[in-house]
Amino acid sequence: MKKFWFTLGLIAIFVAVTFFVVPRKKVLYIYNWEEYIPDEVIKSFEEKYNCKVVYDSFASNEEMYAKIKAGGGGYDIVFPSGDHVSIMKKEGLLLKLDLNKIPNFKYLDPEILGKTIYDENHEYSVPYMMGSTGICVNKKYVKDYSHSWNIFLDQKLKGRMTLLDDMREVFGGALKYLGYSVNTTNPKEIEEAKQLILKWKENIVKFDASSYANGIVNGEYWVVHGYGEDIFQRIPEGEEDNFDFFIPEEGGTLWIDNMVILKGAKNVDLAYKFINHILDPKNAAIIADFLALPSPNIEARKYIKEKPIYTIEDLKNCEFINDIGSAIELYNKAWQEIIM
Repeated sequence: MKKFWFTLGLIAIFVAVTFFVVPRKKVLYIYNWEEYIPDEVIKSFEEKYNCKVVYDSFASNEEMYAKIKAGGGGYDIVFPSGDHVSIMKKEGLLLKLDLNKIPNFKYLDPEILGKTIYDENHEYSVPYMMGSTGICVNKKYVKDYSHSWNIFLDQKLKGRMTLLDDMREVFGGALKYLGYSVNTTNPKEIEEAKQLILKWKENIVKFDASSYANGIVNGEYWVVHGYGEDIFQRIPEGEEDNFDFFIPEEGGTLWIDNMVILKGAKNVDLAYKFINHILDPKNAAIIADFLALPSPNIEARKYIKEKPIYTIEDLKNCEFINDIGSAIELYNKAWQEIIM
């Protein structure tokens, strides 16, 4: 019996040491677009605050929203685009921010902050990056083309092209090509865009938001619709000139991806620290160089070393995707008819 109580005592001591004497690292759970923050920025945050970051990724705003709405993930920080900030704010999914806890917010470009009509006073979101989707052509295989959405009507390229698996992005391209707003709620214009996308569909391999970047780099695809930063991260050094990424002359969508803290987040203080870490000018410059995108952080521009894939001037014909309320059902219905 004495041996039993002695053993039990040792177990109790071990448990006490493990759970009370040795501090556990805090864990920050992040849900973001794939490969959207360089590892060195995450690692420097972990080292600075003696914590662990768990990073999960999504391929579209719709995928992210469905998971968060269903209560999945247990995430602290999420990176939605502007229209989904508006949606998530209305749904009561976001924590109201205290900007005093994010002192590096002061470095964000006022002109870009002025475009955040989805959260004008920045009560729920902090801009991360700004840009557009576009079209990339592998010039080793395609020689004759124009910088236009009409490339997807070229039957000579049938079976060698992809469009994003993203409803608003694809509709945005079709609507701009037709001369309409990416935020139209006119059923006739949406129907016209649907018919155009169905013609595009005849020539593409698939709607794809995950493999297109590798596909165009390895020659499987010759033309893809997507994010330039995803593609150029994969191009071998010295081969950049073989790829032409452009914003179509008709324009397209314009996005601002944002950092938000979910209501019910378990690591709010750490989440604030992470957002502030991202906005540190030197970290923001590392991110801009990694993605080859223009930075919304004014101070960071002093430290940027790489030439961006496109400039803010290239985005002049692009239009922000807004939250269009219940009219989104018109798009949902048309999209289902496209992808079925």
